Amino acid sequence: MAYEIDFIGVGKDSSKSGDAIAIRYGNLAGARSEYKVVVIDGGFKASGTDLVEHIKKHYGTEKVDLVISTHPDQDHINGLSVVLDELDVTELWIHKAWDHYEGLADKFHDGRITDKSISEKLRGNLQAAHDLVEQAEKLDITVNEPFTSLTFDGATVKVLGPTQDYFESLIPDFDGMPKKAEEEKDIVDEAIDGLAAFAKSVWNAITAIWGDDDLPTEDKTSAKNNSSVITQIITDERRLLFTGDAGITALEQAADQLDDCVDPAELKFIQVPHHGSRRNISSNVLNRIIDKPIGNGETRNISAFASTAKEGEPKHPRKAVLNAFTHRGVKTIVTRGQDKCFRHNSPAREGWVSVEAEPYHYEYQEEA
Repeated sequence: MAYEIDFIGVGKDSSKSGDAIAIRYGNLAGARSEYKVVVIDGGFKASGTDLVEHIKKHYGTEKVDLVISTHPDQDHINGLSVVLDELDVTELWIHKAWDHYEGLADKFHDGRITDKSISEKLRGNLQAAHDLVEQAEKLDITVNEPFTSLTFDGATVKVLGPTQDYFESLIPDFDGMPKKAEEEKDIVDEAIDGLAAFAKSVWNAITAIWGDDDLPTEDKTSAKNNSSVITQIITDERRLLFTGDAGITALEQAADQLDDCVDPAELKFIQVPHHGSRRNISSNVLNRIIDKPIGNGETRNISAFASTAKEGEPKHPRKAVLNAFTHRGVKTIVTRGQDKCFRHNSPAREGWVSVEAEPYHYEYQEEA
């Protein structure tokens, strides 16, 4: 058994990071029926075109067995319409938030709001996702909502999160939703957002100490990011973990699923959440999913990829996040707008060379 994980370079000439991932696993030297092709997110429109060309060239096929849309941000979903149009896709996993509207009207301040009007608002706010579902249905592509425990290919691919209950709890806080019933909370949140915007212009010099993570303990990412599909693939007794833009809360719940997993496969690959944002990861999450920090120079034979734009720094990725993975003996790779591949027992590619892991950042700048 073999696999290839290809991170297509999103943001080749910009500061806008995104995710566009192609995966192939099985007998890669065999016939097309002997391996599976999975796509996780499609980046922006241009990234979708790059993704299609990459699959045709390097995987030698136009058939994609499974497409997963982790969440409806444009840097993840926009390119998927190109994938569905130009490749032969069998199945699509995507959340349909507009179908989860029962009882939502009670969450909002305006008494004129109905469950039905919330559904219509969600369809409008998540137009790209709604359009993708309609496109898939017209193409006779099977559509499933990816909640915890949904599987594909005999559980080789499995959703670790979110649960349906957790996903539905996040919907009232999606971007563009009406004011919630707790008006005071809205006022406080607006004040915090204003202070945060001001703080972005203030940076401090940080000196890193090996093993000490400079990470938050509270979940500060958006509800939409926390709705990201968290997926594991287990092949050849190796565990591969894909996180989308999930935050601390969602990742803790995924760690619960990993704790309950009876398969002894060892973690070999993990996607760095949200392009290396500092808002999405904590020491506790990393300790649970990977393990605690180890000695300087020691390794665990685990790799991590952060999908970032060429000009994404210092926001994507944060040096503190990269250091936290390195503390745990993880070989961490940053794409910086380039195509990068992580492979096991797969055929060599002409012109592709090994890349160096991210160095440890002993000094860096961090927002105050």
